[in-house]
Amino acid sequence: MDIHEYQAKEILSKFGVSTPRGGIAYSPQNAKDRAAELGGEMWVVKAQIHAGARGKAGGIIVCKSLQEVSDAANKLLGKTLVTSQTGPAGKTVQRIYVEEATDIKKEFYLGLVFDRSSESIMVVASSEGGMSVEEIAKEKPETLIRAKVEAAVGMQSFQAREIAFGLGIEAKAISRCAEAILGCYKAFSNSDATMVEINPLVLTGDDHVLALDCKMSFDDNALYRIPEIAELRDKSQEDPKETYAADRGLNYIALDGDIGNIINGAGLAMASMDMIQLAGGQPANFLDVGGGATPEKFVKAFKLISSDPKVRVILINIFAGINRCDWVAQGIVDALNQIKIEQPLVIRLAGTNVNEGMKILKDSKVKYIEASTLEEAANKAVQELKKLGKKE
Repeated sequence: MDIHEYQAKEILSKFGVSTPRGGIAYSPQNAKDRAAELGGEMWVVKAQIHAGARGKAGGIIVCKSLQEVSDAANKLLGKTLVTSQTGPAGKTVQRIYVEEATDIKKEFYLGLVFDRSSESIMVVASSEGGMSVEEIAKEKPETLIRAKVEAAVGMQSFQAREIAFGLGIEAKAISRCAEAILGCYKAFSNSDATMVEINPLVLTGDDHVLALDCKMSFDDNALYRIPEIAELRDKSQEDPKETYAADRGLNYIALDGDIGNIINGAGLAMASMDMIQLAGGQPANFLDVGGGATPEKFVKAFKLISSDPKVRVILINIFAGINRCDWVAQGIVDALNQIKIEQPLVIRLAGTNVNEGMKILKDSKVKYIEASTLEEAANKAVQELKKLGKKE
């Protein structure tokens, strides 16, 4: 789960990471009031979306008067912001963050992520802030600093200081930089985060170290034990279909193809998508209904898949290990008795009670195309797509 910049700053500040003062706003007048409350002569108005590279897309505006703050808010609110990280559809700005301007002496990059290969937390830092880490790695790889943190021990003070020294930060600001790095690590580990990125981390004119822009992502599987983080979810920034699926216990990711998938098990789902592509098609989604696929889950899955205008053929691929094919087949029949599916349906069942399951399907009024193997199911799905011809 992703959160907004201002929410990430609130979390980081609880762990001793300094950030500029600011306030959230939902209207131009609200933004003007926030700036007046902050005081000063210059402010930064920032679009709040779940994506980076906002500055290059016009999502960050420096203002020198309260009227400019109001005008900037009016310009950003309701705008669809397209950045290098949003995709062509972009994301709609529904809230903005008004922040006091910062006197920047030097910008740095700081990120923390899980490194699966070393089974540790990896800290990535660079003296070249303001650029994406991909740009840094490509254009100035010599500036990148990498440090592993063993989860069982946690980050030690000397590690944070080594990173600060490696960034070439001024000696009088080393301790403050190390405190910021340690604070980011504590926020990462205590909040079940999967990513913390500060870009840029800045050294100010008075030698303070501030997190000027922040991003945080969290482990969805851990949200049940951190309800205060789960409450920060902004569904307006998510794909509506993915939100619908998550709220109903389905593991769903939208893709760009036209063959919809309903599969049980993530591994089988990945294999099914590979087979569809090998057969010459493109999957429209990843959808794992799980091992205990009930009729209710199938109803939700069919509603989700059939409502996608891109989907022209639906492939169901079930391997019953924990489950039973007769239960699954009855679930499919019950679901299709409740909702009408226009798309051709290819069904492949395998595993426990497969014969009983296929008999239930054959005795029902469900119109479907039978397949006995994964390869056959993928080929038949692509064949049905070809029969439909090109979509106008």
